[in-house]
Amino acid sequence: MGESFDLDYSLGELLGRGQFGAVYQCVSVSTGQDFAVKIIDKFSGCFDRRLVYSEIKFTLLAAFENPRSVQIHQVYEDITAVYLILDLCPGPDLFDRIVGHGPFFESEAAALITELVESIAECHRRGIAHRDIKPENILFGSNGRLLLADFGCAAVFEKGARTLKGKVGTPAYAAPEVLAGQNYDEKVDVWSAGVVLYLMLGWTLPFNGESVEEIVAAVKKGDPVCFPKEFFPWISREAEDLIEQMLARDPAVRLSAEQVLITHSSIRSPRISVADSIPQK
Repeated sequence: MGESFDLDYSLGELLGRGQFGAVYQCVSVSTGQDFAVKIIDKFSGCFDRRLVYSEIKFTLLAAFENPRSVQIHQVYEDITAVYLILDLCPGPDLFDRIVGHGPFFESEAAALITELVESIAECHRRGIAHRDIKPENILFGSNGRLLLADFGCAAVFEKGARTLKGKVGTPAYAAPEVLAGQNYDEKVDVWSAGVVLYLMLGWTLPFNGESVEEIVAAVKKGDPVCFPKEFFPWISREAEDLIEQMLARDPAVRLSAEQVLITHSSIRSPRISVADSIPQK
């Protein structure tokens, strides 16, 4: 860990604020290079040293020689906070892109979901389950490359075994086995990516509600995913098939990240659907 963030970096504008701290732009005093710094306040009431060090560990493990994961460059700590020096992702995250864009064309969504699943697959090859895949944790680097961020809920898993446990992540994107309190495997990340794909194409969630409790109940209820015409007037059968297999309620049937990439060639060479001739909303 570094000794003094203030000596090495100049703090810039606020980029975002979360439950455990805030993210700012910062500039290296020695090189002039721009970075982001996540400042985790030790006096916020939510500070847990074990969780902070777990996030650092899993971010480093996921990011090593992996171009699709946000990199930690340095870590500082003083009596008030922990400072994580991260890649600067200047553009809006995927959530803000969805809000500002409206429903994506299938070709656009296919390109983004391919990058996301490639990032997830690389984590899984390293035995890491992210467990909080959602648009707010999907960032974009200065070159436009999709980067997976925020490994605060990540965990190591044993391949081929449902050894993970704990209700973590964000309910709207969490797999039913997570919300039910069951043991589960890394395919919970594929479920979450399927929800992201559904949201990009339809501008709505597959299992929705007016409150967190209603969303949890809808996910756990067991109804098959559907594609209402008011939200999906132009969706192709290929896209429906892919989402249905990513949102399979039985983890044994649900696709793995590798299967999404290998089996479904349509996600690599996206089909240009009728939707691509319709003006964006």
